[in-house]
Amino acid sequence: MLGFIAPLAQDSQTGSNPLSLLLFLGLMFVVFYFLMIRPQQKRARAQRELLQGLEVGDEVLTVGGMFGTIRTMEDDELTVELGPGIEIRMVKSAIARRLVFDEGQDETDVDEEEQAGEQT
Repeated sequence: MLGFIAPLAQDSQTGSNPLSLLLFLGLMFVVFYFLMIRPQQKRARAQRELLQGLEVGDEVLTVGGMFGTIRTMEDDELTVELGPGIEIRMVKSAIARRLVFDEGQDETDVDEEEQAGEQT
């Protein structure tokens, strides 16, 4: 058992260069920034732009998974029509995305394009 512990004790006595530890910590921060912080900032910026670009008549998907059409908009509040005669009030931040349909394009095409855009 002591044969296993002895090399560990010798390594800790030799010490290490403090500059290498600082360099390692800096490298870890850079990796953390590019893998965690930057993508989150990009998503937040895209969501802000989406909410600012909403207009009456847009087809939207809410965070609750409901599809609807924007009927009225006020400052931070909007009314979404879910079906004939069914309208709900909600805050703008409850909109997950805007649905864009071209003629000859169905919902699955939109979802595939959005997924391809998210991967790049």
